[in-house]
Amino acid sequence: MRLRLRLLLLALGTFAVGTDGMVIAGILGLVSHDLGVSISAAGQMITVFALAYALLAPVLATVTARLPRRHVLLSALAVFTVANALTALAPDYPVLLLTRVLAAAGAALYSPTASAVAASLVPPERRGRALATVMGGMTVATALGVPLGTWIGRADWRLTMWLVTALGAAAFAGLALFLRELPAPAPAVSLRARLAPLADRQVLAATTTTFLVFVAVQTVFIYFTVVAAPATGGDQGRLTLLLLVTGLFSVLGSTVGGRVVDRYGPRAVMLVAGGFATLVPAAYPWLMQSMPTALVAAALNPLAGWALAVALPARLVAVDPPNAPLLLSLNSTALYLGIAAAGGTGTAALGLLGDRWFPLASAALMLLALAVAALTTRPRPNATSGNRQPAERASVTLDA
Repeated sequence: MRLRLRLLLLALGTFAVGTDGMVIAGILGLVSHDLGVSISAAGQMITVFALAYALLAPVLATVTARLPRRHVLLSALAVFTVANALTALAPDYPVLLLTRVLAAAGAALYSPTASAVAASLVPPERRGRALATVMGGMTVATALGVPLGTWIGRADWRLTMWLVTALGAAAFAGLALFLRELPAPAPAVSLRARLAPLADRQVLAATTTTFLVFVAVQTVFIYFTVVAAPATGGDQGRLTLLLLVTGLFSVLGSTVGGRVVDRYGPRAVMLVAGGFATLVPAAYPWLMQSMPTALVAAALNPLAGWALAVALPARLVAVDPPNAPLLLSLNSTALYLGIAAAGGTGTAALGLLGDRWFPLASAALMLLALAVAALTTRPRPNATSGNRQPAERASVTLDA
């Protein structure tokens, strides 16, 4: 029971981090109006957070590698919580962006540390379930935290940030009380060692695919308020409903994606799910014109997108399974760099194509990611399709 409580408290922290990273998309219009900046400028809150997270995560992991894990976790949550309180109090746009960098530092230190602590609390045969519990906080943030935060902040976006602050404070208090004794940290890994796998062409191709996929997905999601405006009519209640549907089908996509990756391998899932994730945004200019069709789009796109998101790290781990932790950290960095870049592509697409047609840029970027995935992966020449095991089906090679 005590172990379960510890894991749930770690998951509460990832829930807070996940809500903070994604809920901004639901309150962009309110931030824009309150601070007197454009929607595109408000969207840079997400870009700044993601870029800071991507750059700081490997550095902070290296710097704090020898410190007690409990101190690192609590320090990370303290920074994260204070930063979100400062976001809620930010008097102007420049200060707001600075607080997002600070929040990203706390998040970048907390999430990987929480996963490592979860793995250390249980025997090897239970690590998968422990990690699923902790990282499940991120999934629940997508399904519940984002729509809840959007709904709470429907009149004042600062209330949303106070919600995130409260979640961070609750996780801090719980872990301070119940996470007393922890195993010693694992041997430190240098920053050079963390980046060394990128010298492998297969790893570089896989991380490039992850980067492109998240640029494509987030180009639309960051400005979901804009793309959904014809359907919602600016009503925050309708926007919350669309985000709730998006969150629920994200969980379903992640769950189904894990099973189909095990059965058919990551390459097949990348190509099929990537195809759907290209077609749906391409149809957004028509689907988002009414609430019924917008609800269909809000279900289909995350269903495909999250199945694809499961296949991406599976492909990367298949390159070198013994080095899975390092490879997954690179996947996470590529993911957040993609989110950061999407702020720029989304802003550019809005300016060039307008509110209705800018999702076509997302479709084009996803098509590019799909092409890279197809060209840089293929079944092993000596493997036959009829008798491969899941692990063999996951294996990929890089075209010359």
